[in-house]
Amino acid sequence: MKKGLPEGAYGLKDGQKKYIPYIPANKIVPEFTVLSVVVGIILCIIFGAANAYLGLKIGMTVSASIPAAVISMAIVRVILKRKSILENNMVQTIASAGESLVAGAIFTLPALFLWGEDPNAFTMTIITLVGGVLGVVFMIPIRRYLIVKEHGTLPYPEGAACAEILVAGEGDGSSAKMIFIGGGIGALYKLFGDGFKMFPTEIEKTIPNFSNGTVGMDTLPALLGVGYIIGPKISSYMLIGALLGWLCFIPMITFFGSSATDVIFPAKDVIKNLNAGAIWSNYLKYIGAGAVAAGGIISLIKSLPTIISSFRDVIKGAKGNEKQLQVERTDKDLSSRFIIIVLVISIIAIAAFPQIPVGILGAILIVIFGFFFVTVSSRVVGVVGSSSNPISGMTIAALLLTTIILKATGMNGKTGMISALCIGAVICTASAIAGDTSQDLKTGYLVGATPWKQQLGELIGVVAAAISVGFIMIALDKAYTFGSKDFGAPQAGLMKLIIEGIMDGNLPWNLVFMGVMTSIIFEILGVASLPVAIGLYLPIHLSTPIMLGGLIKGGFDMLTKNKDKDKKEAVNQTGILYASGLVAGEGLMGVVLAIFAIANVDMAMKNPILGQFGSLILYLLLALSFIYILKKGMNDDINKNSNKKSKQKIKA
Repeated sequence: MKKGLPEGAYGLKDGQKKYIPYIPANKIVPEFTVLSVVVGIILCIIFGAANAYLGLKIGMTVSASIPAAVISMAIVRVILKRKSILENNMVQTIASAGESLVAGAIFTLPALFLWGEDPNAFTMTIITLVGGVLGVVFMIPIRRYLIVKEHGTLPYPEGAACAEILVAGEGDGSSAKMIFIGGGIGALYKLFGDGFKMFPTEIEKTIPNFSNGTVGMDTLPALLGVGYIIGPKISSYMLIGALLGWLCFIPMITFFGSSATDVIFPAKDVIKNLNAGAIWSNYLKYIGAGAVAAGGIISLIKSLPTIISSFRDVIKGAKGNEKQLQVERTDKDLSSRFIIIVLVISIIAIAAFPQIPVGILGAILIVIFGFFFVTVSSRVVGVVGSSSNPISGMTIAALLLTTIILKATGMNGKTGMISALCIGAVICTASAIAGDTSQDLKTGYLVGATPWKQQLGELIGVVAAAISVGFIMIALDKAYTFGSKDFGAPQAGLMKLIIEGIMDGNLPWNLVFMGVMTSIIFEILGVASLPVAIGLYLPIHLSTPIMLGGLIKGGFDMLTKNKDKDKKEAVNQTGILYASGLVAGEGLMGVVLAIFAIANVDMAMKNPILGQFGSLILYLLLALSFIYILKKGMNDDINKNSNKKSKQKIKA
């Protein structure tokens, strides 16, 4: 069978009238099967749980499409000996929906816990289910314009990369080994560290004679993996924010405030009695929140030309769609009747369910903002990719507008705040799912999937993730406590502060505006403010291990600088798969340990085997193992290519 995407996969060639996918429209192979749905749902829940843990800890999630595709190949092709690339594509389509829906949920809904509302699992299921369904349904009518008509103009980088992986995986699927190795190491490290308490997973050192100047590191494998995935540039920006906060703002607040005899709001004790962590919690967090809000809005403003042109082009393109009957398998969407029925049911659910206490006005706002941001998200990810999609900025903008509107109509206090948050949660989830759906449909377009089957797969993934996300979040909150130093739920905390600030006006605005000006200063200096702001908002303990992972990525980028493109991609792919395994392994073990904590099962040893120094050495060994795996992968690739060339010479 041919390997590699067909001609015209990245834009039609001269004389080429139409792109012919890897599996042509006239060829029928297994796609929407019981196996693909079951495996997809399992991976959807697994990656959703792992990303819930990661996102609530550091405010970031990682894409599940490529890891899901690779694991699918290992299960479907290697273990079960089935050879349909479209089955693999269906698995990753369903699985990736879990990661995206969870992102929308964890960026908003933990604010309900922070308000002491203790939402039940059904409430969170209804909110995320409605948002996820709207994200898929709003995307369907504009698929033909964005994916087909704009082919070659909108690259959809993650979608194209996933298609390449699926086609390359038509071999033995051995690359899945890296995910399983990383997953096993990540899970065991988390179990021994935070489960059995054999060594501390947080190390910290206060610098002598420097007012509360503190450095620290959470020695967790997921953070190392995240650092590799986001790379040295973004990692360094986060570290800049952390250093600014913990070695500048905190010492400065301590130095100037230590002589104060009165309590300075919002703290409840005098500053001289506060350690670095307490100053972070009482003061620096608000500076960071202002910086993140400003960074999100700035990123949204930067995207405005793209957003405006995207919305205009999509509407114009959708109107100009061909009205002839869809004949080819690779061009069939879910029917308009199905879309209308689902849309009507969703709107009724928004207005009727008490779990979404927004009323008719809120339902109208959700539909209007939802359609706009879904349209924008679907096209923006085609240009910049899902990882750069300004969902946080769009959610902040939607929250600001809806909170002001609700307050103006008399919805004040806790009721108004909860209504505003629910609207934001639905819109955020819809935007995240729409971006994921766009990438998946691009993958399907390139490999020859059936659009309506993929769209149905997305809806199945949305349902599976929505049912599970509430239970996962309740377990994580009971075990780790949202808003704590180690489990800050940063995005949700920011949404909470914005809503409270508008409704009650009780924010320490001086601190918030310091953060806003910090982001503006970095933008003036030409530095992307959002990652710096995230580093400022989070404890330094998270940014340092992420930087270590970024340095590993940067080092291997330099080593492969003069290598050919295939070798560079092979090494990078090995690293991404291993890093994804570390993230997934630790995340899943974190959820398991949360369940043990709820059941009051104490697994901790009486005395840890290693202290902070020993824990640091162990973590550095983990980093060295990462380097060893990448180096071995690079050498194996070189040897494989050498053997291949030798065989070709002998054959010749």
